Amino acid sequence: MKLLIDSGKCQGHGRCYDLSPDLFGDDDEGFGQVLGDGVVPPEKERAARLAAANCPERAIELVEES
Repeated sequence: MKLLIDSGKCQGHGRCYDLSPDLFGDDDEGFGQVLGDGVVPPEKERAARLAAANCPERAIELVEES
């Protein structure tokens, strides 16, 4: 699984990095950003789904890799 954030949708509420600080951080203006290359280790998939489900703008996309 890989994480993406649509920067055009993100409004900087910070729920992603509050709920899943190992996967998300914030930029200089407080908008969410994916840490690293966005690849989610299997043990962090639940946290990634939780962050995506709690994003008010639905700016987080979870891409299932095959």
